[in-house]
Amino acid sequence: AKPKKKRKPGRLAAVVVALVAALFIGSAAFAAAMVQPYLAERATIEVKVKVARAAANAITTLWSYTPENMDTLADRAGRYLTGDFGAQYRKFVEEKVVGPNKQLKITNSTEVTGVAGESLEGPHASGIVYTNTTATTPLKKNIPSLQYLSYRMSMKREGDRWLVTRMTPITSLDVTPQL
Repeated sequence: AKPKKKRKPGRLAAVVVALVAALFIGSAAFAAAMVQPYLAERATIEVKVKVARAAANAITTLWSYTPENMDTLADRAGRYLTGDFGAQYRKFVEEKVVGPNKQLKITNSTEVTGVAGESLEGPHASGIVYTNTTATTPLKKNIPSLQYLSYRMSMKREGDRWLVTRMTPITSLDVTPQL
């Protein structure tokens, strides 16, 4: 009878450790591969929310004013605008809005009712903003004129802020009561 060979316990332990390490590394790689698309999608959603919030804040500021704060409208709105559009808006407000609306004591209030994203490509984004705008004047017994408006907003990221580069009206529905 031959004597049985004893196996060395270190060799079996090394094989078990190597197998466990391979399983751990494989499962970690698989988990990382599954998490990456999720994290990329979450980052995109966060950017879209920032764009939507910036567009809503811009529209609200651009079209909300009172006779008392109308003189500072272009400066307040300028924080949300960039490029040629910023200069065009300032000129429009100074030439067409401030004088006549101040004289008529018009108060304009714009409320955003919805925002829809259209595109997001690097530092450029676009979306649609839906609003309800109410204007009142003592000359018309403060009976509000009501408009449902929507705008296509083109936005550009500058630093950590999203600014409006273009704003195109899409729909305009006047629902002012006719007396």
